[in-house]
Amino acid sequence: MTDQPQKIVALVDGSVYSASVCENAAWISQRTEAPVELIHVLGRREAPEKRDLSGAIKLGARSALLQELADLDAQRAKLISHRGRAILEDARAILDKAGINEITTRLRQGDIVEAIGEIEADARVIMIGKRGEAADFAKGHLGSNLERIIRASTKPVFVAARAFKPIAKVLVAYDGGVSAMKAVDHIARSPLFQGLLVHVVTVGTATAEVKKGLEDAKALLKAAGLEAETSIIPGQPETALGKLIDDSQFDMLVMGAYGHSRIRTLIIGSTTTAMIRSCKVPVVLLR
Repeated sequence: MTDQPQKIVALVDGSVYSASVCENAAWISQRTEAPVELIHVLGRREAPEKRDLSGAIKLGARSALLQELADLDAQRAKLISHRGRAILEDARAILDKAGINEITTRLRQGDIVEAIGEIEADARVIMIGKRGEAADFAKGHLGSNLERIIRASTKPVFVAARAFKPIAKVLVAYDGGVSAMKAVDHIARSPLFQGLLVHVVTVGTATAEVKKGLEDAKALLKAAGLEAETSIIPGQPETALGKLIDDSQFDMLVMGAYGHSRIRTLIIGSTTTAMIRSCKVPVVLLR
């Protein structure tokens, strides 16, 4: 999501959010001409367990059982690998259908955050679903890896909503902090946002400093040829922003990952999950 020809890294896990991740990745690729890399990570919990279930069995029977257990472990590992490749094939089919030509797939094993750390140098954005496969029916639960990835990644993190829809209106949560200003600069420089309406909003009181910050943000976006608006709204960020998104039908929320006001708590506090959980649109987090 910068103007560099870096790849879009899309994490797919077979959950219902994987299709949305792929469709959003296709949308970004179409607008930026960036290649897409699809990654499925086999977590450590999916690796065959090293267990001795033989107990106090006589030597001959024990050896036979140990061999049988080893064979079962090998079969299980093979099935998990096959399943991972099937998930990647399904994801690739979605991108193929969207007309994306540059697609690579990668099956990895281990911790997902460690995997991201190894591959994000070449990434322009990390894409992940709001919830993982295990949380599809637990509506109050976000993917267990989501916050870990947001905290660890140095690249923008795109959190896909359950269903994809084309994006025309973008809401930017702006608190005047360094990462918020970087987010506005990022939007101004990226081809992804050309032709979209960008609305920059601050939640709080209309002080002279706040007004000046919004004017500067609007000027930067206008200079980049973007249609930009600004506003100041009262209330608590996690509720006020969500209401604004619903009432004005915004298609995406962009936030700096760190700030110096109440919006800061949306990312580094417990309300992070509340905000992402309540939003029915993708959330892009930038550091």
